[in-house]
Amino acid sequence: MSAASDLLSTYQHIIESLTLVTGGKGIYDVEVDGELLYSKHASGRHADPGEVLALFRDRYAQGVTPYGE
Repeated sequence: MSAASDLLSTYQHIIESLTLVTGGKGIYDVEVDGELLYSKHASGRHADPGEVLALFRDRYAQGVTPYGE
């Protein structure tokens, strides 16, 4: 999943753990510390490239320098 790869490559220094949980028919949710960040089921679509990363950045990483920069 590119969302997981995006998150880990950009914010591996602040992400303590990452778990991917999928459901039937390609449904998935992205949760951070038990809080829903993105839901394919609720939105009815796959996240656009970079969308989950942007949501994470806005909610959890404002002012945090991406890894390696």
